Amino acid sequence: MLEPLRYFAMTTPSRSKRPYLIRAMHEWMGDNGHTPHIVIDASVEGVSVPQGHVKDGKIILNISHSAAHNLKMSNAAVSFRARFSGAPFDVWVPISSVLGIYAKETGQGMIFSQGADHPDPPDDPQNQDRPGDGKGGRAHLTLVK
Repeated sequence: MLEPLRYFAMTTPSRSKRPYLIRAMHEWMGDNGHTPHIVIDASVEGVSVPQGHVKDGKIILNISHSAAHNLKMSNAAVSFRARFSGAPFDVWVPISSVLGIYAKETGQGMIFSQGADHPDPPDDPQNQDRPGDGKGGRAHLTLVK
């Protein structure tokens, strides 16, 4: 009876952990009275942010409920309406563009590695000894203190 379950687990692609971790960290920060901010790679295709606020290809966005109106954090994107220099702007950022989330007051949070959500298949012999493959390599997530 375990064979169908095993087959399902081997053939169904794994979903990215990133959106789940972002939502969890956002909730944790809010529960602790902290202001959640996300760091965005503005060069990723589909990112819609005010370009005048982008520095070195990145932008930091306040995603607290008081700053990010109509905040939606789906598995595909983070979207909300906010004011930048007094002008309203509809922000939309794909989850893959989120480089990290942290609390403004403490700096605690998470940084996400690029490409960590889409690991190479395990049967690829060229990637057998890559870091992060469970053989003592570096972790894909880092706690920022």
